[in-house]
Amino acid sequence: MLISKSQKLPLIIGHRGASREAPENTLESFRLAWSDGADGIEADFRLTADGVIACMHDATTGRTTGEELEIAASTMKELRRLDAGAWKSAAWSGAGIPTLDEVLASVPPEKWFFIELKCGVEVVTPLKKALLASGVTPERIRLLSFSAPLIKELSLNLPDWRACLLCDYRYSLPGNSWRRGRGDVLETLAHTGASGVASADRAFLDRNLVDALKEIGMEIHVWTVDRPSNARRLCALGVDSIMTNRPGWLRQKLAVEETLS
Repeated sequence: MLISKSQKLPLIIGHRGASREAPENTLESFRLAWSDGADGIEADFRLTADGVIACMHDATTGRTTGEELEIAASTMKELRRLDAGAWKSAAWSGAGIPTLDEVLASVPPEKWFFIELKCGVEVVTPLKKALLASGVTPERIRLLSFSAPLIKELSLNLPDWRACLLCDYRYSLPGNSWRRGRGDVLETLAHTGASGVASADRAFLDRNLVDALKEIGMEIHVWTVDRPSNARRLCALGVDSIMTNRPGWLRQKLAVEETLS
């Protein structure tokens, strides 16, 4: 189990940074997560038209910048001119869309970085280049994707980095028929070479499934956990990390309860 250095809790990971207070997937949000005491951050990435890996959850920029550009059809230069902070509040005006290289450069020593890939296998080559140049050790990075084919390519081409399969029964995506049942998850983990699973915070995980995953050496990560009651349930199950929009606040709540128990 991956244990937070400061306490006997799962790792507390800032989901898109400290995204309740700061604009998601920006350097400002990641810095706030670090200052709040997060063990790591999770961020989303897509490939631009000119082959740059940009930090953005949605396929288009409208929701977080007010201007609708498609990431895959835009250059990084075009994305640079957008304001990704003003939608949150005027205090964050001027925050930009960072690249993977910039986020990697911001990761402090001894912290963790969860990289969710929102594109296909075409990202593997530029991703490998960025990771090798970053100086961040593979042990501190987790690669995440909903795509089983991409997880398989990551496992084959980046064997020093751990790739975890994202699972969420809300969605039915092409090429992911394994979502039909829990037994299929274990089979897919095996044939993709995945190192673990990341699940949405719902009834997907129970004691039987957690025990089955741990028996075959899988890591277990969960998003998005903003309620202490949900976090306590996941702590009791023994998950490896909890991704939250409120890393500092949730850590404080869990630490107080641990002290009182």
